[in-house]
Amino acid sequence: MPAAVEIRELTKTLGRRPVVDHLSLDIQPGEVFGLLGPNGAGKTTTIRMMVGLISITHGHVRIHGHDIRTEFEEAIRHVGAIVENPEMYKFLSGYDNLRLYARMHKGIGKDRIDEMVRFVGLESAIHNKVKTYSLGMRQRLGLAQALLHNPSVLILDEPTNGLDPAGIRELRDHLRHLAENQGVAVIVSSHLLTEMELMCDRVAIIQNGRLVQVQTVREQAPQEAQWVEFEVDAADTARQVLADAGQKGVEVRGQTLRLAAARDDIPEINRQLVEHGVAVYAIRSRTKSLEDQFLEVTGGGQHAAARSQ
Repeated sequence: MPAAVEIRELTKTLGRRPVVDHLSLDIQPGEVFGLLGPNGAGKTTTIRMMVGLISITHGHVRIHGHDIRTEFEEAIRHVGAIVENPEMYKFLSGYDNLRLYARMHKGIGKDRIDEMVRFVGLESAIHNKVKTYSLGMRQRLGLAQALLHNPSVLILDEPTNGLDPAGIRELRDHLRHLAENQGVAVIVSSHLLTEMELMCDRVAIIQNGRLVQVQTVREQAPQEAQWVEFEVDAADTARQVLADAGQKGVEVRGQTLRLAAARDDIPEINRQLVEHGVAVYAIRSRTKSLEDQFLEVTGGGQHAAARSQ
């Protein structure tokens, strides 16, 4: 399937400093794709280039095959976006804001506006002035506005900022519905690890403007690397056995060994321990969380601030 969004060697420099550095990604229709990184990693700059808000120093962005620089109107008509915060006329009602936006596009009538109001759950407040809305209600109104012209690509920059847990879950459900039922390519930026893990199909981990890794989040295959813990009677002996066998990164916590291993490797590790006289009392495994993977590829402790937010 052709990519909905194709990014190749995307670069933005300020002076001599690269803010985004040769970023290349493909985002497919029907997936929720996350741009994950600490504050200042270059996520918002990337999004601003994707929608034509700032110039591209080098590289290109193509949306359904149309280059955002040379075919801007053809490219951007496929896109709905909220960059940073949704901006509304606060002295107007939510409905009047949507009507005003609808006039910028052909073919958006009352039925489509009403459909989007129902989709984001604003029926009871849509005729109130926006200045009376909570932050969560403004986010929902912004989502309705971004979806009015039925885009096939939806780009949201830090959409969960300021939302309470119920609002975050509601937004997550909306985005999953758009991707799974309507085939929309949803691109979300955030530094919130837990939410990205729940929301996204894949995430691109970005650090200092560079792509570190693209990681599948949902429906991980059972053979993928995972944490495995072996509860043994002689932890130091067990660690030496595994070290001699070439196993790296073994942690000892009391009488428990913790290491990264593929599912298919667990029986062989257990066999090596038993053959060398180590009693194994329990084996526990779990797939690595997005937090585990993020901290591994970005250097761990130096990004604790991103983990705690």
